[in-house]
Amino acid sequence: MAKPLKTALIYDFDGTLARGNMQEVTFIPSVGMGIGDFWGAADKLTREADGDNILMYMQLMLQRARENDHPITRKLLAEHGEDVKLFDGLKSDLTGPGWFDRINEVGAKYGLEIEHYIISAGLEEMIDGCPIRPEFRHVFASKFVYDQHGVAIWPAVGVNYTTKTQYLFRINKGVLNHWEHEKINRFMADDDRPVPFERMIFLGDGDTDVPTMKMMHTKGGFSIAVYDPRNSEKDQKKIYGLISEDRVNFVAAADYREGSALDLIVKGLIGRIAINAGTMPEGV
Repeated sequence: MAKPLKTALIYDFDGTLARGNMQEVTFIPSVGMGIGDFWGAADKLTREADGDNILMYMQLMLQRARENDHPITRKLLAEHGEDVKLFDGLKSDLTGPGWFDRINEVGAKYGLEIEHYIISAGLEEMIDGCPIRPEFRHVFASKFVYDQHGVAIWPAVGVNYTTKTQYLFRINKGVLNHWEHEKINRFMADDDRPVPFERMIFLGDGDTDVPTMKMMHTKGGFSIAVYDPRNSEKDQKKIYGLISEDRVNFVAAADYREGSALDLIVKGLIGRIAINAGTMPEGV
């Protein structure tokens, strides 16, 4: 029996798997700031320093935590991550299996081994505390470096909206870390790459993921722009405009329940990948 071919489903986190920004649920209130005030202060610091907005919001987190005598630790961030508001259908419950079990089952039926990844400008430590974290092969996200007492002292990685694209190549070549660059730059024949772009599906939301979605689209993979169904009609039309601009393949509400538009699109794409790869069993 042929070994199943690796196929990657790659997700942004904030606005794609969870509503809003992960920092907004409990962390920002815990340092005594309103959500608008925090992001406004981060934007001001970014402009004044001519800096990267991801690194500057992380620096502001450290600053506010010190001022409130509430140092940031990995455990603390994971606890904040427990409270993120996931979209419907992701987790298994009394009504049936969740998104990941269902998608993995479809892949197995079609001769594909589904691997799930996250590429996010959010914080890896918060994602680690999220209840669906065990479903992912690897998480590429912003994160801190810690001192000998386990206290965060500096941003170690800042994943911004354009650097996200490099992580598609890391998944493509099987380099599951932030630091190894030599292997990324070394020539590797397409047949030797663990996950070809043609067997990748990326799910992201809005403007922040456009470079990644566009690259996936042009490399032969598939991109889906998702939106919070609670968003305004104006916001939804903006997302649908990405199709007319040829930046994404599909648009759907971030509803991961069985039978939703997103569920049907992803299952259909997995079937298309299986047909193109020659793994689709006869009669399926």
